Amino acid sequence: MTIADSARETTTSAARTYALDRRHVFHSWSAQAEIAPMVITRAEGSYVWDGEGNRLLDFSSQLVNTNIGHQHPEVVEAIAAQAHRLATVAPQHANDQRSEAARLVAEHAPGDLDQVFFTNGGADANEHAVRMARLVTGRPKVLSRYHSYHGGTEQAINLTGDPRRWANDDGRAGTVHFLGPYLYRSAFRATTEEEECAAALAHLEQVIELEGPQTIAAVLLEAIPGTAGIMVPPPGYLSGVRELCDRHGIMLIVDEVMTGFGRTGAWFHSATEGVVPDLLTFAKGVNSGYVPLGGVVLGPRTGEYFAHRPYPGGLTYSGHPLACASAVAAMTVMERDGIVDHARRIGEDVLGPGLARLAERHPSVGEVRGLGVFWAMELVRDRGTREQVAPTGGSSPLMAEAVATAKSLGLLPFANSHRLHAVPPCTVSETEAREGLEILDGVLDRVDRTVAGV
Repeated sequence: MTIADSARETTTSAARTYALDRRHVFHSWSAQAEIAPMVITRAEGSYVWDGEGNRLLDFSSQLVNTNIGHQHPEVVEAIAAQAHRLATVAPQHANDQRSEAARLVAEHAPGDLDQVFFTNGGADANEHAVRMARLVTGRPKVLSRYHSYHGGTEQAINLTGDPRRWANDDGRAGTVHFLGPYLYRSAFRATTEEEECAAALAHLEQVIELEGPQTIAAVLLEAIPGTAGIMVPPPGYLSGVRELCDRHGIMLIVDEVMTGFGRTGAWFHSATEGVVPDLLTFAKGVNSGYVPLGGVVLGPRTGEYFAHRPYPGGLTYSGHPLACASAVAAMTVMERDGIVDHARRIGEDVLGPGLARLAERHPSVGEVRGLGVFWAMELVRDRGTREQVAPTGGSSPLMAEAVATAKSLGLLPFANSHRLHAVPPCTVSETEAREGLEILDGVLDRVDRTVAGV
């Protein structure tokens, strides 16, 4: 087959894929008649190929989950080998891959978190963590912050603090929201990280007092809010929340679904802050999403509570052997190849400085923030007023143009509201990271045309 024949075959196949998708597939978070999904035909490392044969640098890691990159051969082989050996097993049995995956997760989790309850993803991990906290404490309420995302299932979406919650929230879920630290758009009129941290903690303390500490089972926090904007909490904030929880017998649940397994240049961000939660949730990067997998890592308070009481919850696919085999392979490769340290260095040496230079060059960039391979740029129409180029929870023609421009230049971006996120795989090379920055430079040239005074 000639190259031309192969290209025609790919295009024909992609056209059929698209037609069938539009006829039969119902997409999440979308008005079905208003979307035109891009066909992805293959992927490798930091790149994906669309249905027209174009190669795009994946600066989205899909949904910020392909930490080990696309199609890592050792992880793919582990899935295939496990499928030949034992394709599925019920969760009440012990299995070698499940046991080893749990050991590796616990080994990297902070402090004395030592037992793992496996789920199918991050949303149900948060659902079960909340259920556990309510059962252990005997209390009904859970506090979570605005500017957060915890999943699309019933309890998780109510815990979420962005506008996607609104249509699903009937006010009966026992959830209460509070304001977290966000210095660039400070609700507390703070001017320094220290002021923002102190004010945010004082606000949370007041919410706890007004809600009644004896009614609160848990505070649920993303280690770093991800989809909502990658707002890295100021030093001392997470430890301050831990102290408030300890004072009132409240359990602390840290959501590391997006931050875990190298994304911030650490196995878990909470550990870098010296904070040990009562429960930690994970998914995404544990196996780069090759097979659906998530989980809750339990501390001793929860483990002891259920030592002689049945836990009233479970999933048919809890600890599925194909998922656990991929997790074992992924974590083993990450340890052996120093991928977590690599992600940290890429952030310190390439992405962080490069994005800062883009912010200096482009008046449409209001702020850059992040760690490791986990960065966000706020795009504004006016740096003085900080007017967003799109509403929170929405989009705009300008953001749509920015995304289209990025794709035309060979970059698959992650965009949310008025932000572009730079979240490539943890395995991204320096050359690839610089390629992405160069493309973003061209994208921002387009956005700058709408900025006040330009």
